[in-house]
Amino acid sequence: MNKNGRFQPQKQKISTIPVTEDSTLLSFLINTLKDQSRTKIKSLLAHQQVLVNRRIVRQFDHPLKTGDRVNILWTKGKQSLNHPKLKILFEDKYLIVVEKSAGLLSIGTAKERSKTAYSILSDYVKKQHPGNKIFVVHRLDRDTSGLMLFAKNQDIQSLMQTNWRFAVNQRKYTGVLEGVPQTGDGSGQGTVTSYLWESKALIVYASPNPEDGIKAVTHYKILKSSEHYSLAEFKLDTGRKNQIRVQMNSIGYPIAGDLKYGGHVSPIKRMALHASVLAFTHPVSGEQMLFESETPKEFLRLLELDKKPQ
Repeated sequence: MNKNGRFQPQKQKISTIPVTEDSTLLSFLINTLKDQSRTKIKSLLAHQQVLVNRRIVRQFDHPLKTGDRVNILWTKGKQSLNHPKLKILFEDKYLIVVEKSAGLLSIGTAKERSKTAYSILSDYVKKQHPGNKIFVVHRLDRDTSGLMLFAKNQDIQSLMQTNWRFAVNQRKYTGVLEGVPQTGDGSGQGTVTSYLWESKALIVYASPNPEDGIKAVTHYKILKSSEHYSLAEFKLDTGRKNQIRVQMNSIGYPIAGDLKYGGHVSPIKRMALHASVLAFTHPVSGEQMLFESETPKEFLRLLELDKKPQ
């Protein structure tokens, strides 16, 4: 960091190559990396050093479409993470983007300190070097799955958190609501604006009165519905604790399976909320980073199970 509080961009051993015509991954790499042998290119794939649209790909015949972006990580990773509840989607010397499963805490609590996304990643980076550390940039609720961002040093963490509103370009969630919201214009889209406050019992409440709490704004769009459930996409203007869960419950459509905020036990045995899109400006390179996580299959299965009888 320089005296003005900005990070000086350093040359990273990462190449970003746009795809200009449809192809397969191996053919594309051979034609693009003309100074690399076929053996070297296959080694890059085998060692998970090739990403397509920010996802590691190892298959030689993976199809590429015009507009895709291929990243080459020229420095081979020293360790790999193999954990059933946490998957690394992107890693460089400054950041780690992961996909967290439902049921895994983001960070420790007084009752549970070891089985968390933080502890798993901390162990992972320490295997690379005992002095390595990991820092939480933002959190997800225990029962929410999806995308999370961690920093590899405290300066990066501070930079991202301080400039969160400007650094993060987009955050979207996918979830299943109990009930089918009816919008006046029939578009299936709506906005919830309210003021949130937290009780001593750590329960968050929504109020229409600005004097009662901190402003929170959630936009929602119904993507698909059955008789009793709706698959919805949520976009946040603010990032308050339990925001989506509290606000959707406040208008009568709680998240399916959210027992804390108005929901009932659902057939899929989990709370149906997933952090599906995270886009931000890289704090060092300035590159625009976009990560997407697919809607959990059990969300769609919940709607299928609820179909009206023919």
